[in-house]
Amino acid sequence: MKNKADRLYRVAERQQGYFTAGQAVACGYPTSSHVYHRKQGAWQREGRGIYRLSRYPTTDDAQYVRWTLWSRNKQGVPQGVLSHQTALTLFDLSDLMPARIHLTVPLDFRRSATPPKVLVLHRGVLTKNDIEERQGYRVTRPLRTIADLLQDPAVAPNQLWMALTQGLKRGLITRTEMAAHPQAKALKKLLHKGWL
Repeated sequence: MKNKADRLYRVAERQQGYFTAGQAVACGYPTSSHVYHRKQGAWQREGRGIYRLSRYPTTDDAQYVRWTLWSRNKQGVPQGVLSHQTALTLFDLSDLMPARIHLTVPLDFRRSATPPKVLVLHRGVLTKNDIEERQGYRVTRPLRTIADLLQDPAVAPNQLWMALTQGLKRGLITRTEMAAHPQAKALKKLLHKGWL
């Protein structure tokens, strides 16, 4: 049987070095030992109940794992899915540089504390087909992302047109998928506007 350090490393590895206090406990680290590991420099505290292995290499998208873990429910299951402007950026379908991280959370999402200012929370219902799994976080797929942004005045129509045409060109979106979407009419109209 692997020791607790190996178990914790395997959990953190799936989450780009991050883990929760609950995951540490499940790996064999009692809550009373967490302060010790922080003081020894092995763990960094990244938020309430969220840690990171100090020696784990930092990646560009590690911040998204942190905020995904922040969105966990009482059972420790992350609820948030990166979406809207953040998702466009993650798929490299826009030159937008959002100042905040957009997360879609379930309609009944509750947190006792006010969300951090770095987050913009959107409440909505996502299906399995709307989501792509990545290392330690989930992101809305391009078509869902563009559909979510159709009514967002912060994103210009030419940005959405560019995202949609690039998504089609790169095979991230198919015409069949677009035709079957509940907002197919609006998406088709966007595509044929031909903003340049």
